[in-house]
Amino acid sequence: MMRRSPSFDDIEFDDLFGRMSRQFEEMSRQFDSTRSFGRDMAVDLREEDDAFVAVIDLPGFEKEDIDLAVTENVLTVEASRTESAETDEDHYVHRERRSEGARRSIRLPAAVHADDASATYNNGVLSVTLPKLVVDDDEDAHHIDVE
Repeated sequence: MMRRSPSFDDIEFDDLFGRMSRQFEEMSRQFDSTRSFGRDMAVDLREEDDAFVAVIDLPGFEKEDIDLAVTENVLTVEASRTESAETDEDHYVHRERRSEGARRSIRLPAAVHADDASATYNNGVLSVTLPKLVVDDDEDAHHIDVE
């Protein structure tokens, strides 16, 4: 005997739409939580005669929220902040907290002198200047006598 597909009369539309609504809400919460920590930051890296200049978009952060580090020719930019809002109306207190962060590592094409690096942050744009490490070939070269 053939199985019959349920007809529209057999389907509880309210139940179906309720389940779909809950699934969309759950997907939205998951997307929002991953997006806040996986925030992309646009990076431009420019080479000048004596330095590399990285220009990084970090809108919404304060200077104090940003941490920069250079390790083995890799510039790491990390920004994080926490926001909280509080309302007190008719004996009801509502609090919301949100953490947001971004992290990005950029491999530099050559060695830099990290001690002389400088950075500025203005209107959501971070500019990092990394002077190239100048190596005097004569000082660091090891000469080998030919016998």
